[in-house]
Amino acid sequence: QVQLVESGGGLVQAGGSLRLSCATSGRTFSNYAMGWFRQAPGKEREFVAAITRGGSNTYYADSVKGRFTISRGNAKNTVYLQMNSLKPEDTAVYYCARLTGTWGTTSTADFGSWGQGTQVTVSS
Repeated sequence: QVQLVESGGGLVQAGGSLRLSCATSGRTFSNYAMGWFRQAPGKEREFVAAITRGGSNTYYADSVKGRFTISRGNAKNTVYLQMNSLKPEDTAVYYCARLTGTWGTTSTADFGSWGQGTQVTVSS
């Protein structure tokens, strides 16, 4: 079974940057597209970004497009989320997950093997 562990969260001022990592176990990492989601207090978990198995294609939520970049290092079994120009509204717990549904989906129901999350807090 694939296990995912997120890291890299923290406290940053508005306009700053963070890079999140999602380390995976198992030999099948490169077989799956991966995604990042986030959940702010009192809100539903929402899609952030996704990347194909080989890393050649990506898609993003409109709210982060142009500021966040998803990438992956298959040799290291790791997915990354580079977050630039952070805003207070980016404050949330960030989760990575494996795509189990159709490419292009943004539904949490189409992702699985969720990690425990990493907290990102952006101060104004």
